[in-house]
Amino acid sequence: MFKRIFSEFRIPVRYHFLFWSVYFVFNFFRFATINNNYWYSLKSNLVEFPLNIIITYFTIYYLIPRYILKKKYLKFVILFTCSLALFYFIRTGLNYILVTESIWPEAQGNQEPFTLIHIIESMIGTIYVVALVSAIKLTYDWANEKKRNDDLQRIQLETELNFLKSQIQPHFFFNTLNNLYALVIKQSPNAANVVMKLSEIMQYVLYEVKEPKISLMKSINYLYSYLELEKLRYGERVKSDISIEGNIDDIAIPPLLFLPFLENCFKHGTKHHEDINVSIDFVVKDNFLYFTVTNNFVKSENKKPKHGIGIENVKRRLQLLYGSSYSLKTKTKGNIYSVNLKLPLNEN
Repeated sequence: MFKRIFSEFRIPVRYHFLFWSVYFVFNFFRFATINNNYWYSLKSNLVEFPLNIIITYFTIYYLIPRYILKKKYLKFVILFTCSLALFYFIRTGLNYILVTESIWPEAQGNQEPFTLIHIIESMIGTIYVVALVSAIKLTYDWANEKKRNDDLQRIQLETELNFLKSQIQPHFFFNTLNNLYALVIKQSPNAANVVMKLSEIMQYVLYEVKEPKISLMKSINYLYSYLELEKLRYGERVKSDISIEGNIDDIAIPPLLFLPFLENCFKHGTKHHEDINVSIDFVVKDNFLYFTVTNNFVKSENKKPKHGIGIENVKRRLQLLYGSSYSLKTKTKGNIYSVNLKLPLNEN
């Protein structure tokens, strides 16, 4: 049983030795001061000290897990009371044999053992030790359990975020390959340029997105490359601009965060051979990043553009990454659709 008990230690053994050493020194000086007898205090503590350790560990690692945690409270009380009684008899006998026949020299008046007051005093002291160590053990276990739950939550979050990022990549390549296919069918000389641009973006998507964050400038360059791809496909129909306000040099953001909004512009703004007007703004102000993308869409077919898997994906990522500290709003006015995203720049 004791082999099993000691194998269940979670707190490193050195901390056990440190605690009991401090407790022994404290108890030694406490009783030595009360009795003004250092030799008696040393001998009595050497007798009682191992017994205190045994009953404490027996309670913490055997009685509590087997009975308290399983809600067998009556059995726990009975067994704990029996262990206290056994402890009292052994302690009193060893003190009588090894230390002094005056079992209770610090008491005034009657110093006889096995009296009610002596039994109560001994049990209270033992219960105090057990309670103190139990409180330390439970606090340590609670902290470990909280850390374990936090780690599990973090791993689950990272797994879901990686899954969401992996969804974006095939979604993007599927759209781009469709564009390339249309150019090849038309035997457009722009097909070769699309392949070159696509290879540049693939390098970004396959390697950069593995990082939790990348520089904002890389993300902007990525959007610019995507716009160039669409211009190769639609020619002069695409009219776009990207504006930046504020210092973006040291800003890092999650990868592939803005692309679905830009894809959405071409998904809903390419009907009836109309011009495709896309405006992208980045503003850094008051420790926030403001991202706005505006595009035209065909109002007669859609009162409001419908979001595809990419937009829903981004919404889920934003919820996981920023909680309630971000803001995402969409607005439709006439045939103009806009997305406004506000991100904190000091989040962990």
